[in-house]
Amino acid sequence: QVQLVESGGGVVQAGGSLRLSCAASGRTRSSYPMGWFRQAPGKEREFVAAISQFGTSTIITDSVKGRFTISRDNAKNTVYLQMNNLKPEDTAVYYCNAGGIWSSTNYVASLGSWGQGTQVTVSS
Repeated sequence: QVQLVESGGGVVQAGGSLRLSCAASGRTRSSYPMGWFRQAPGKEREFVAAISQFGTSTIITDSVKGRFTISRDNAKNTVYLQMNNLKPEDTAVYYCNAGGIWSSTNYVASLGSWGQGTQVTVSS
C-alpha cells in the first residue's frame, strides 16, 4: 500500500501560479505511474495529468495543456504539478493517484491509492 500526501494548494488570483506536490510513502521501492485529478464542487472527479514510471512520458488533459506541467523526482518519491496562468475554472480539490494503468494516451486511476487532496482556489 502506498500512502500519498498532497500539498501546495491555496488561494491565488487568476493568472497566478501554484506548484502542487504529492509525496509517496510505504511501498515505494518500485516507482509507479502517477496522476493528478481534480474535483470541483458538484462535479465528478476528472483527470488532469499523468506521468510514466520513470518520468519519460506525460499526458496532459486538453483544458490545461500549455499551462500545467507534471514532473517527478523518484529519489524523493514526489510528483509535482506546476500550474501556471491559473483560471477560475481551475478551482477544485486536487488529488494525487499512484499505480494506475498507464498507456501512451491514457491513465486510469488506481482505486485504492488516493491522497487526501489539496484545495486550489482561483479568484477572478
